[in-house]
Amino acid sequence: MQKRPGAVKFKGNPFTLIGPEIKKGDKAPDFKVAQGAVATVSLADTPAKARLFSVVPSLDTPVCSIQTRKFDKEIEALGDNVASYTISLDLPFAQARFCSDAGNPIKNVKTLSDAHNHSFGENYGVILEGLAVPVLTRAVFVVDKDGTVAYVEYVPEVTSEPNYEAAMTALKSLA
Repeated sequence: MQKRPGAVKFKGNPFTLIGPEIKKGDKAPDFKVAQGAVATVSLADTPAKARLFSVVPSLDTPVCSIQTRKFDKEIEALGDNVASYTISLDLPFAQARFCSDAGNPIKNVKTLSDAHNHSFGENYGVILEGLAVPVLTRAVFVVDKDGTVAYVEYVPEVTSEPNYEAAMTALKSLA
């Protein structure tokens, strides 16, 4: 498996990412992730329309929560023209708990768990190596209806938020 030393920083310290660096114009790699406790989803199972894949280390952290809630709000205006997913290594049960928070439920973004076999992380180059527990780095991918990557952001500092405006501009241009 390809390794990219120093590809991102976590709290200012350089870390290695496992997997290839995906670039705009690449064919979106396939994956198999868990959606809930019994179903798996691959790229082919997502609708053939503009898709946003928001990758976070864990929904139980403040920045990941902000990122997921921000995209959930932004996606609402686009309706059924797009599909949006948050992907993490959190178990589906934790993802469901986060999304059903009575005070602020997630309505427009579906959660997918890469805990199944880490294929999203490996194929999109977002597995963060060197921590005590495995997590995905913060990243955003926009994929068009034909499966071509239209936008990529590997957030340079894992604890920082992504460029929401750039990601949403790319998504809206495809919607």
